[in-house]
Amino acid sequence: MDSSNVPEFTPKHRVPPRLRDYFTGASPFQRQLASVRKQTAFGQTPTRRKIPLCSPLQENIDPQKIAFLLHKQWTLHTLTPMYRFSYANLKQYSMHLKSFLAAEKQKGLAMEMGEDFNFKVTFSILSGIKGTHRDPAAFLVQIISKSQLSSKNAEDKVVWTGWFCCVYGDSLLENISDDFTCLPLFLANGAESNTALIGTWFQKTFDCCFTRLTISAFNLSWMAAMWTSCNLEHYRTATELLWSAPCSPQSLDISYAINPEDAKALWDSIHQTPEEITQEEVDLFIDCLCSHFHRHFKINLSATRLVCVSTSVASAHTDGKIKILCSKYLIGVLAFLTELAIFQIE
Repeated sequence: MDSSNVPEFTPKHRVPPRLRDYFTGASPFQRQLASVRKQTAFGQTPTRRKIPLCSPLQENIDPQKIAFLLHKQWTLHTLTPMYRFSYANLKQYSMHLKSFLAAEKQKGLAMEMGEDFNFKVTFSILSGIKGTHRDPAAFLVQIISKSQLSSKNAEDKVVWTGWFCCVYGDSLLENISDDFTCLPLFLANGAESNTALIGTWFQKTFDCCFTRLTISAFNLSWMAAMWTSCNLEHYRTATELLWSAPCSPQSLDISYAINPEDAKALWDSIHQTPEEITQEEVDLFIDCLCSHFHRHFKINLSATRLVCVSTSVASAHTDGKIKILCSKYLIGVLAFLTELAIFQIE
C-alpha cells in the first residue's frame, strides 16, 4: 500500500504537550528505552530472539472473547503512553466517547455508527491478554449499532472494534511515571473513518498519539520462521508467502505456497536451540525456500520484496494488516507485535 494513502491521526513529529515535557531531557522512560534496545532482544535488527509463545496469565482469558478476536482482519497502530488514563473510569469513557461521536456525526461527517444515532459505545477489560503481571491490562472498545426492530430477539450489530494491549513489555515500563499507562499496540477492525475519529478522541483525552504500524519484509521473514516453528496438532492451511516484483505499469505479485508439514520439516532441519531463534536461521530458512522456487520456476525471488506471510498461526501483510488464527499462540503473536510497536514510538 502506498504510504501516501495511509491515514495518520497526527503528524509523526507531533508529540502531545505533557508527553513532550515528560520525554524532554533524557527522561527515565527515554533512558530505559535506549538501555533495553542495547541489552535485550527488543533491538531493531536482533541477531537472536527468545519468543514467549504463551503466558501463565493466558488461562484467565475468556474463551468467548478470544474467539471474537480470531479470524478478523486487524489494522495495526502504535500508541504513545496515555496520560492519566484510569481503568476505574471505563464506564465514563464510554459515555464521553459516545457523546463525542454523536456530535461529530451531527456535523455530517461520514461514519458507520447506526441509523438515527442509535448506537452505544462499550469499554471492557480483556483479562489475561498480557505476558506478565506488570503489563497493563488490555481493554476492548466497541461501537454497537442498536437494532431498530421491535423484536426482543433482534441482535445488535458490532460496527467497529478496537483493542489496546501490551504483552511482555514490562522491561520498558520500569521507570515510567505513574501518570502514564503504556499500551503501545492498538488493533482496529472497522471503517477507517471510525478509527480516525476514535483516535482523535483518545488523543484529545489522554495526550497520546496514534501512528499506523507497518511491517517490514525483514520482520515478515521472522514471522514466517516463528510461526512455522510452532507445534500444532493439526496443520490446516498451507504456509504461503507473497512476493511483489516491481513492474510497469503496476507491480507483479508472486504467491508461493508450501505444504505446512514440509515447511515445518525444513525449519526443524535448520533450527538448533529450543525457545530461541537466530537471524542466521531465519535467513537460511527463507534462502532455502527461494532456492527451491528458483530451481523449479527459474525466478529469482531475491529481486523481489516479501509483502505477506500466511500460516496456520496467523497472516500478516506489510501494510500493517494481520489476522490471528490460532488461540494457542495468541500471546506469542502479540508479544512480537508489541515489540514492533514499542520501537516505532518516537
